Amino acid sequence: MPADTVSSAVRSRMMAGIGGKNTKPELAIRSALHRRGFRFRLHRKDLPGRPDLVFAGRGAVIFVHGCFWHGHDCHLFRWPKSREDFWRDKIGANIERDRRQHQALTEAGWRIGTVWECALKGKTRLPFDSVVDQCAIWLKSDTKTLEVSGDTTRATV
Repeated sequence: MPADTVSSAVRSRMMAGIGGKNTKPELAIRSALHRRGFRFRLHRKDLPGRPDLVFAGRGAVIFVHGCFWHGHDCHLFRWPKSREDFWRDKIGANIERDRRQHQALTEAGWRIGTVWECALKGKTRLPFDSVVDQCAIWLKSDTKTLEVSGDTTRATV
């Protein structure tokens, strides 16, 4: 196992500094949707998973997920080489919690959209306007789910 490049105290501080809401991708998506006339509430505590954006009038929620923290199968997600059991348990629990929250939201009649970090950054990112267009079209539709992730046809090595 390769040694970490920073001390455990520094690594702990770095990881603790990563917030769960108001991330740069989330801010970008909500700002763009607001400019297009969509109005929403943020992080409603009474809904499972506290969705990032809640469009109550449209019966829809949007999550903006980080690929690492939610275990997305893309180029931005790699299993850490240190403390493998800890990370498998943690990320596995995140995935299971996401599944339960989505199920609860669906049973309550909500439509669920997910925008993955890889759609917004990295080698498979989509044009930002395309991501926002997909969200806007979905919000105006009756389609139950939306998932926007990076374009795997653009992935180059």
